[in-house]
Amino acid sequence: MHSLDLAPSDLRILIAVHRERSFSAAAISLGLTQSAVSHAIRSAERKVGVVLFDRGRGGALPTAAGESVVTHARRVLRLLETMGREAQTVASGQASGVLRLATFRSAAVYLLPSVLERFSIKHPQVDIEVAIVRDVDRGLAGEVADGKADLALATVAPTTEIPASLISAELFAEPYWLIHPPKLSDLRLLPLITWDENCSEETKKWLAAQEWEPPKTIPAADDSVVLSMVAHGLGFAVMPRLSVANCDSRIAVQRLDGQTPTRHVGYVTTPEMAPTLAVREFIRVLRDCLTVPASATL
Repeated sequence: MHSLDLAPSDLRILIAVHRERSFSAAAISLGLTQSAVSHAIRSAERKVGVVLFDRGRGGALPTAAGESVVTHARRVLRLLETMGREAQTVASGQASGVLRLATFRSAAVYLLPSVLERFSIKHPQVDIEVAIVRDVDRGLAGEVADGKADLALATVAPTTEIPASLISAELFAEPYWLIHPPKLSDLRLLPLITWDENCSEETKKWLAAQEWEPPKTIPAADDSVVLSMVAHGLGFAVMPRLSVANCDSRIAVQRLDGQTPTRHVGYVTTPEMAPTLAVREFIRVLRDCLTVPASATL
């Protein structure tokens, strides 16, 4: 059995090489020599017992084992940081440090500002870093699982399957709405505009139930682009309520008939971050602000 007595400095080197895809670039970013980085990686591979990075002309590319080890390295380093921070919290009774939050665009625009304002008043010593991440593939849950975020506001089950190793809970469920240019006699002549993060399969089921087959589908980068395209009369869209909050007067919004698609939104965190005061307090403030969701006025 291999000894895994990797020091925090070793973990930082692993993360830097993974990020930079290069021993020399990782060395520069850490203020070390390339030989020191190479030695640390060889030592880590010897202790783990597998190759973590493939070396070649393309640089240092992580193997599958390397990806797994770096994910754990991020979370171990974060846990060490959290241990010291929580000790100070117990002593002072005041949360402090950095809380890394990941979320999708519409939540960041329409939901988070009031939450951040209220949280910062109560916990002024906590600095919050917000990352906007497209909630596709591994998406926001992947950011948390990979140790890149402490907490994510994301789509959760049954909309999105969350890894069993993470902690998640639903905060609210929001219906999808039909948005289109106003004053059109027949919406069925318009193209459907959609984007990767949209609940496309549920949208297709709803359209099929209405016997509505759009003449074509136009893909867009994100929901803000969809809104702009609809405002310019280029098509219609089926979007979650939060995405259409405060849309401009050139867009008509109406409820869907029949069995409507629903997006389930909640939080995702790790077992090690869930008990921390900063995470617990942020979730509490988030729940308080969601007593009346930001999009309830639509």
